[in-house]
Amino acid sequence: MNAIGANTWIWVSPLTDERLAEIAPHVRDLGFDAIELQVENPGDWDPGRAAELLQEHGLRATLCAVMPPGRDLLTSPDEIAATQAYLRHCVDVARRIGAGAIGGPIYSAVGRTWLLDADGRRRTIARLVEALRPVADYAGEQGVRLGLEPLNRFETSLINTAEQALEVVELVGSTALGLLLDTFHMNIEEKSSAAAIRLAGSHLVHFHACGCDRGSPGHDHIDWEAIAGALREIAYDDPICIESFRSENTIIAAAAAIWRPLAPSPDALATDGLSFLRSLLAAPLLQGSR
Repeated sequence: MNAIGANTWIWVSPLTDERLAEIAPHVRDLGFDAIELQVENPGDWDPGRAAELLQEHGLRATLCAVMPPGRDLLTSPDEIAATQAYLRHCVDVARRIGAGAIGGPIYSAVGRTWLLDADGRRRTIARLVEALRPVADYAGEQGVRLGLEPLNRFETSLINTAEQALEVVELVGSTALGLLLDTFHMNIEEKSSAAAIRLAGSHLVHFHACGCDRGSPGHDHIDWEAIAGALREIAYDDPICIESFRSENTIIAAAAAIWRPLAPSPDALATDGLSFLRSLLAAPLLQGSR
């Protein structure tokens, strides 16, 4: 069965050494197998201390790159170079804490949208491929995979679907670059989340599970049985992480449109989701869940 993880954004932002020292044993005590950390700003927390802490508590690690305004592979040369340096730093952090993959919208700042005609899109994708390739090469040298994440139309206009993300992955042509799929975004953009997962196939390197309202998975209208079936079909055996947010960090809350509490408490969101995902993944696949 897949390891089930929880993103620390459920509880705090930004992450610090002190906060992680409190959260890691708590996540383990709640019953999770993995914890998802994020690099909002390099230096917020020490990867060496984090690695020791996670080993102490028997937690697997996953990692998210964060793309606020100012981090973008499609703007000025200086900003592209700085973003590439940030992503290489994330690779180094992932290697240090034992995370096999880094996920995120590693192409453009979250919330940046712009209209593109067919020719403009081709040129933009070509620029993205050129900027991503050296980062993917570096990740491959370090034994870390990158998960390109499609976001919904309100958070980006560039990559909204698994098909669009796969176009970039195939053009980059690196085994270190794959996809991160997120049930929240798929629920908005994909005709079928299960079909998107099957399309990703062996390129799927990470998976986020949350409800259609960005809350706890399972308490919503998403076809979870079909999603579980598709994950089994492609033999996805890496962690599945619950990702949600609080309003503590106003920049992230605004980017994710978190205007109200999504559960009675962060712990309730996490444990309800964990219980649901455990039951979902342990249940026999229902015939016709596609």
